[in-house]
Amino acid sequence: MNNDLVAFLNARLDEEAALARCCDGDGCCGEWTARGDTVDFCQGDLTGFHPAIAQHVALHDPARVLREVEAKRRVLNRHTLSPAEGDPERPWDDRDDCQFDGDLWPCDDLLDLALPYQDHPDFPERYKPSRAAEGRSNRTTSAPDRAGNSGESR
Repeated sequence: MNNDLVAFLNARLDEEAALARCCDGDGCCGEWTARGDTVDFCQGDLTGFHPAIAQHVALHDPARVLREVEAKRRVLNRHTLSPAEGDPERPWDDRDDCQFDGDLWPCDDLLDLALPYQDHPDFPERYKPSRAAEGRSNRTTSAPDRAGNSGESR
């Protein structure tokens, strides 16, 4: 059972949340708010920038970032590892799977959550997209799906 990907994702979400709180009047850089494509830094503005840049910055309003971090944490918490070892009810091969969808763990949703961070120096090497994509395309399972159908190549 290896939760290095989960630990990595939690650390990135912690960093994003801390930075968002810092930019939302938490003492680091003053009040920061966005409304539509207008950003108010209370210390400056984005006049002179292309409107698309102002809209992009506004999309990273600290309150929105904190909501996004919480949404990602909920997805991460749903897709937990269900270890194969010691499970007497497991009727299929002795393999770790995702508790939420029954797919081989880490499931595609977890790998997708990790994808934006692939360039981070702490990204677990074994989950780099080229290796993960190979693993996903070759996955097979004999486990029944949620509808009770026998497993097929995924």
